[in-house]
Amino acid sequence: MFNHKDLPLLLLDNSSMMSVLNEGEFKCYNLPFEDAKHLIDIYDESDILRCFSNPDIETVIFDYLGCAKRDFEYKRIRNMRAGQDAIVFKLYVTPSETQPVIKADDGVEAKKIQNVYVYCQYLTRIS
Repeated sequence: MFNHKDLPLLLLDNSSMMSVLNEGEFKCYNLPFEDAKHLIDIYDESDILRCFSNPDIETVIFDYLGCAKRDFEYKRIRNMRAGQDAIVFKLYVTPSETQPVIKADDGVEAKKIQNVYVYCQYLTRIS
């Protein structure tokens, strides 16, 4: 594993991404899920900062990407440092075109009202 104590990998969501873009030049590009998983896996737990509080994104990381469950330290970041990298988990929600009704385990009816999509971006501050 790598030691990145000075420049930890940041895990961001839509809103925390906007917070870190205060100053500097950045490069951002779409990141396949497999690459996002690989990047998270090569960092030690102590070298990753979780900069979001949305539990749905943790579900994406651990259940969908298949990363091993880890307890990443939470920290609000206002500025990325030059040379620092981040993975941004972007949630995209659309209304459901169909609204099927299902019966939950306890017999109550539930209706689908939206579709949730996620994609990843790799963000690095270059200066």
